Amino acid sequence: MLNANPVNWFDLPTTDLERAVGFYNRVFEMEIAITEMFGKEIAFFPNDWEENGAAGALTGSTVNKPSAEGSCVYFACSDDLQSSLDRVVAAGGKVLQEKTAIGDNGFIAHALDTEGNRIGLHSRV
Repeated sequence: MLNANPVNWFDLPTTDLERAVGFYNRVFEMEIAITEMFGKEIAFFPNDWEENGAAGALTGSTVNKPSAEGSCVYFACSDDLQSSLDRVVAAGGKVLQEKTAIGDNGFIAHALDTEGNRIGLHSRV
């Protein structure tokens, strides 16, 4: 049986890991750093294994390619997502969909990161 939040992990592929780390650090005002695991460079997003929700990383993958099509990872913004969305262009990305109401579930927006991945942003306000 699956947990209440069944997604456990995600990888966002990159073509330039340092550039991608800079983008996510700036947009979401976080500090992620590149580390090495199993002989490959990877940058882990902050996570708390005791809480619900998925953890993930930016990877310098040679198998997966960045894509604006297909799956979309949504980042939870603790405050109004607009402040993060406002930093997207300054960080080298592109806004694809402005902040949009989704009823009782809050708001979403879509952006393209520096690597060409479409990402979602979500907030309750």
